[in-house]
Amino acid sequence: MKHSLLILVLLFSVFALSQVDKDSELYKKLAINDSMLFTEGLNKCNPKLMAKYIHSDFEFYHDKGGINKGKDQFIIGLEQQCAGEGLGNKRYLVAGSLVVYPLYNKGELYGAIQHGEHNFGDSTPKFTHLWLLENNEWKISRVLSYDH
Repeated sequence: MKHSLLILVLLFSVFALSQVDKDSELYKKLAINDSMLFTEGLNKCNPKLMAKYIHSDFEFYHDKGGINKGKDQFIIGLEQQCAGEGLGNKRYLVAGSLVVYPLYNKGELYGAIQHGEHNFGDSTPKFTHLWLLENNEWKISRVLSYDH
């Protein structure tokens, strides 16, 4: 029993320490990007703004809506929805759910994993985003949206 408890504490410590602090520059930057993508872009039906934050090799995996590959295809789909009936539900980040994990290659920061929960209507799904740093700009490359 003591060994099991010790292992759990050690595992939790490793995972808890690998995420960046909410006061870090990385966390703040990606929290701002998240807000720009969703609060200003998606919720206000502004696909052109969203496009600035999306990587050219974009892929979106949704547990109910399938796979969307390609930035252009994704943006065109949003433009069509916004021009038609609109997006329907708005996206709201669940307070306190956002965590960020930096990704390094030989000590150099190249990306980050951002994870959290958000509200869409009466659903509270989870999301995992892969952000890549290119030319000092953060671009979202992969999106996993699940547990709808």
